[in-house]
Amino acid sequence: MINGMQVTGLSGRELTRFRRDVIGLVFQQFHLVPYLTALENVMLAQYFHSVADENEAREALERVGLGERLRHLPAQLSGGEQQRVCIARALINGPRLLLADEPTGNLDEHNEQLVLARFRDLHRQGHTLVVVTHDATVAALGDRTLQLSHGRAVVGESEEADAPLREASSLAVAT
Repeated sequence: MINGMQVTGLSGRELTRFRRDVIGLVFQQFHLVPYLTALENVMLAQYFHSVADENEAREALERVGLGERLRHLPAQLSGGEQQRVCIARALINGPRLLLADEPTGNLDEHNEQLVLARFRDLHRQGHTLVVVTHDATVAALGDRTLQLSHGRAVVGESEEADAPLREASSLAVAT
């Protein structure tokens, strides 16, 4: 059950639409289209969701500190800049659920704080964030932390292994 919808019974087309409309993904490996600029990579997510809006995409990149790198191809960007393009792309459509795999792994301290502030703002607005990280500082920001050890959940004294997530909660998973 995600966002009030039972997703296990959805058809392939319905599941695709659901993912497009509800979920934002921050990939650890970025998955940027190499022949599109940073701006175009963000606009691509808009295109599949609704209508591409260049001004909105520009603002999304500016929010992650990339206002001066809009027209650069991924190969012209550092790993941290590519990661921030991926984050802007994941957030452009206002997803209710953000799944982020090591979203700060390639960022310097300043840009990590910029991204984490954006995540905190989303959480305050009622979005759910699931963050996978090895960084204990990032994990500590979550409402709930689940540690994995050799692929199995490590249960703390006050938690049940299969306790449901609260709506509008953030979760940091440390592995």
